[in-house]
Amino acid sequence: MIKTDILIIGAGPTGLFTVFEAGLLKLKCHLIDALPQPGGQCSEIYPKKPIYDIPAYPEILAGDLTDKLLEQCKQFEPGFTLGERAETIDKQDDGSFIVTTNKGTQHHAPVVAIAGGLGSFEPRKPLIHNIAHFEDKGVEYIIKDPEMYRNKKVVIAGGGDSALDWSIFLSDVAKEVTLIHRRNEFRGHLDSVEKVQDLKNKKKINLVTPAEVIGIVGDEKVKAVVVKQAQHIEKEFEIECDHFIPLFGLSPKLGPIANWGLEIEKNAIVVNNALDYQTNIPGIFAIGDVNTYPGKLKLILCGFHEATLMCQAAYQIINPGKRYVMKYTTVAGVDGFDGTRKEAPKAVVKAIE
Repeated sequence: MIKTDILIIGAGPTGLFTVFEAGLLKLKCHLIDALPQPGGQCSEIYPKKPIYDIPAYPEILAGDLTDKLLEQCKQFEPGFTLGERAETIDKQDDGSFIVTTNKGTQHHAPVVAIAGGLGSFEPRKPLIHNIAHFEDKGVEYIIKDPEMYRNKKVVIAGGGDSALDWSIFLSDVAKEVTLIHRRNEFRGHLDSVEKVQDLKNKKKINLVTPAEVIGIVGDEKVKAVVVKQAQHIEKEFEIECDHFIPLFGLSPKLGPIANWGLEIEKNAIVVNNALDYQTNIPGIFAIGDVNTYPGKLKLILCGFHEATLMCQAAYQIINPGKRYVMKYTTVAGVDGFDGTRKEAPKAVVKAIE
């Protein structure tokens, strides 16, 4: 059984920053995540997309933000259970919790912090009868590594920001990019729509509207998609391609956490934002996009703030009656669990002769 001070469910940006804040309080953390690597959505859904609202970073790629957070919390030696989903939680007589994953791994901690973002994601799949056969054989619902499409023929379906942005990005990577949408109008940002139109005019993107993909052609791999176009007369035709990427969004679900007895409101966990983001079950907190309260904003920045206050409350649970005096890192420095120390250079005091 894995024992820790704070068990964090979700290894996205908020979960990773929690490790750092807890480390300043000398609290150890262990993280559980269903994904095979840390980073949450930043690693799984849009690692190559820039984020513009992280303090001190005018622009940073989502994947790079993950790397920076991992570097920041490394000195506090967090543990990871990756590729496993938190399945059940059992409260012990002493108030602590045992969380068991879908693979049977048990974790014991006095405090549980749910930082699962929007929950687990399932792609919204188009109603194509044989699409499941071609998943990971040319059909992808999430673009993880744009390089896999280099010099390939790619068909993207969708009308939102994701479909527009990836069509623009892959126009400089793929051999051929075709964007298909069932309407002539797109739901994305005007700037992205104008860029796609410009790339179409330059023959760097093929734009097919109003139309939809109704079939996939191939044996073991995708060879083409069947497109039904609706104009004056409906017609069907094939577009040769190596990859078909339907980008119709992702459906977030809380998964097994929804059965833990927590107060849920619109697929989010209700917390007390007046103090410490604790749930209706003492000792269980919810931070980041997974929680809800009056005035909630689903921003990474807000998750960082919530994690900081949550750790202060966790310290009191783990160390009842013990007073913690907060000191700025510029004054106290940072002592890692690995023996490292970071501190500001001290001024040299010298008498004037």
